[in-house]
Amino acid sequence: MKKVERINIIMRYINNRAHFTITELMLEFNISRSTAIRDIREIEAMGVPLVAEVGRDGGYFVMHNSVLPNVRFTDHELKALFIAFMATRNQQLPYLKSRQSLAEKLLGLISENQQDDLVFLNQILIFEGTNPNNPDLLDLSDLPHPMLEKLIQILLLDSYLLLTIKEEKGIKSDHPIYLLHLYREKSLWLIEGFDLNEEKKRIFSVDDLTDVIPYPSKKRLSKKKILEKLSSKEEVINLILDLGPKAIAQFKKYHPLKISISYTNPYQTTAILKTFINVTKPEELTEVINWLLFLGGDIKVREVPEEVLEGLQDRLCLYCP
Repeated sequence: MKKVERINIIMRYINNRAHFTITELMLEFNISRSTAIRDIREIEAMGVPLVAEVGRDGGYFVMHNSVLPNVRFTDHELKALFIAFMATRNQQLPYLKSRQSLAEKLLGLISENQQDDLVFLNQILIFEGTNPNNPDLLDLSDLPHPMLEKLIQILLLDSYLLLTIKEEKGIKSDHPIYLLHLYREKSLWLIEGFDLNEEKKRIFSVDDLTDVIPYPSKKRLSKKKILEKLSSKEEVINLILDLGPKAIAQFKKYHPLKISISYTNPYQTTAILKTFINVTKPEELTEVINWLLFLGGDIKVREVPEEVLEGLQDRLCLYCP
């Protein structure tokens, strides 16, 4: 690690701690005692208000109510931030309206040479959803569903929500939930929550959300009871597969959010997949069958629901002579 880069990282390390010692710096950055002391002196010379404590357990701390120096980015950090900004275009993620102001502030912190590098990267890198004939033109809207940011703002304060959902034929219905996860799958934002009325896990699409407010505290079920009810209704695993290297490669390309694998050797060339498939839902059953075909032939079935097996056989027979 170059000295300039190490100094920057040590400064961030110091800012995030109320107290630190020379020994901690030596262990954290794998440097000698003399190097750690020299780095501390350079950081002090840059204006960081460090106070040394004398004694056997002495160390350093940052003086309170003092102005710290501006954050400095290495070339690699700048490129990582810039490429992250570019890669999130057309992803319909929350808070992206602030990307332009963030980029302008970032450019204001760097030199002209560094700005030239970022301009060049913007010209040669093309991400999914970008028109190759005009990199500044996106094929789809960059803005998420208008309710997404409001939902997240409320979630930061409270996990008990009252969702107003647009049903079929424009009818609206209210659903009190305890939120378990907010996730994105197949370009859709989904809310997974414990329905406080039906006392079961449900999934709602943010696209169908018309309003969200905190749920009144008097009507809430405690988090402990919610977890107990979820545990009592825990789904029994009914699909077990052994995956070879080709199937693992396909799994990494795409897999349903709630399905994971466990590697069975240190080289990560074999793995086991265990999950529950709800065969009572036709759309979920069809999706699983399509996904298993996507994994390819490098799988060994240990356990599978009869409905899934029949669906696979019917699908494969379509290609039989």
